Amino acid sequence: MQLLTRELRDKLLANGRQQQPVRGTEGEIDFPPVVKLFTPDAGATRLLTEIDPEEPDIAFGLCDLGLGFPELGSVSLAELEMVRGRLGLPVERDLSFEADRPLSAYAAEASQLGHIRA
Repeated sequence: MQLLTRELRDKLLANGRQQQPVRGTEGEIDFPPVVKLFTPDAGATRLLTEIDPEEPDIAFGLCDLGLGFPELGSVSLAELEMVRGRLGLPVERDLSFEADRPLSAYAAEASQLGHIRA
């Protein structure tokens, strides 16, 4: 399965373009996640909100590697394509995921729980 459809990639890039002029300021935009990626055999989950338009391989979101310490950060999409879990399964996109709140709310909940619940 393709990790990101053209539609998802376009939305992530659009969010990245909107974020560029306000990143690091009080006006920074708290987008809802656009896509949920997970590793079925490794317990890793990522909720991505945007792609850096100047570095289109770099996405930003909430990352949980299954170690109990989810964090906001950037991830290489090319690296995600290569990741395999314990049984050799690739990263997948959750086809039924629909965000119901901004990323900060997912991050706050994940911090309390020690994992992403989405």
